[in-house]
Amino acid sequence: MITIILNDGPYGTERSYNGLRLAMALLKANYPVQVFLMADAVACAMKNQITPNGFYNIERMIKSLLRDGANVCT
Repeated sequence: MITIILNDGPYGTERSYNGLRLAMALLKANYPVQVFLMADAVACAMKNQITPNGFYNIERMIKSLLRDGANVCT
C-alpha cells in the first residue's frame, strides 16, 4: 500500500491538490492507496466547501478517491 501524507490546507497552495492528483493516478494504475490528512490538511475532508475562484474542488477529489477504493484517514 502506498501512503500519501498531506499537511497543507485545501486552498492557498497546490500541495494538497498535487498529492490528491498523485493518489488518483496511482489508483488508476491499480495501486492500493491511503491518504493521511494531518494538521491543516484535515480541512480537505470538510463537507460543503466553498471553492475560491480559479481553484479546484478538493472535496470532490476526496469523494472520488473514496469512491474508487482509497483509504482517507485523519
